[in-house]
Amino acid sequence: MNFDYRGGSWDLRERVRVVGILNVTPDSFYDGGRYARPQDAIARAEAMVAEGADSVDVGAQSTRPGAGTPLSAEDEWQRLEPVVAPLAARLPVPLSIDTYHAETARRALDQGAAIVNDVSGLTHEPALADHVARAGAGLVLMHALGVPGRRHESREYGDVAAEVAAFLAARVAAAVDAGVGIDSIVVDPGVDFAKTPGQSVALLRGLDAVVALGRPVLLALSRKDFVGALTRRPPADRGAGTLGAVAAVRYVPQQILRVHDVAATLDMLTVLDAVAGPDAPPADLVLPEELRHQSR
Repeated sequence: MNFDYRGGSWDLRERVRVVGILNVTPDSFYDGGRYARPQDAIARAEAMVAEGADSVDVGAQSTRPGAGTPLSAEDEWQRLEPVVAPLAARLPVPLSIDTYHAETARRALDQGAAIVNDVSGLTHEPALADHVARAGAGLVLMHALGVPGRRHESREYGDVAAEVAAFLAARVAAAVDAGVGIDSIVVDPGVDFAKTPGQSVALLRGLDAVVALGRPVLLALSRKDFVGALTRRPPADRGAGTLGAVAAVRYVPQQILRVHDVAATLDMLTVLDAVAGPDAPPADLVLPEELRHQSR
């Protein structure tokens, strides 16, 4: 299965693709403010690509619980504008923009972005799909309920995985009706959005319903609330728990991972695949002498 984005395509049968998270916000739940300055954001993006990221997803608006009044498209763009064009020009991987504002998407696409990651699943501003279609860009559609600023309020579900899959099927159809190519669409089940930690775990255990939609599945598990609820740790201490969650879903087919910690995620996947994957590791696998001992 392929995911086509502006200027390229990923064959997701080859391997899991890893997308690095870049928040240019002062208030994100984990790294808020760390990359708010353009020079710091650009340096972080380049570092994640050097670690092996297949894409960088840039967001200027926190969607954490209690984030306050949502930003307007104009305010969001003021944060994004200093970094979008430089990153689109400098990165050797596709640039993704995390927004539900159609005007922000249009501006970012005009400056070279290749993918739009809409956490509203086209429910907030459906015209966003028109801009994606015009640009021939990739589109990520996430399951979320409610208006911006209130999408973390928990809901009741009969079968959370089945209901999420039904929502995403309808949003995929809406995107296709707007002219977005089916091969350019990825679905995201929206872990922790409008879901309690327990519902998020149930969703992950029932991902077959989402996979059955026949589109690549983006999983954003990094340092999420469900990891904190299970481990009783704050965001900064959820790295190991996140890797455990990623390992648990590793063999979901045609998946894309959205993470804060690119290098650690890729290391974990490398070891997991060698030990538990379908292909045997090289028979001549050796440790280079310079890596045998920690340098001082």
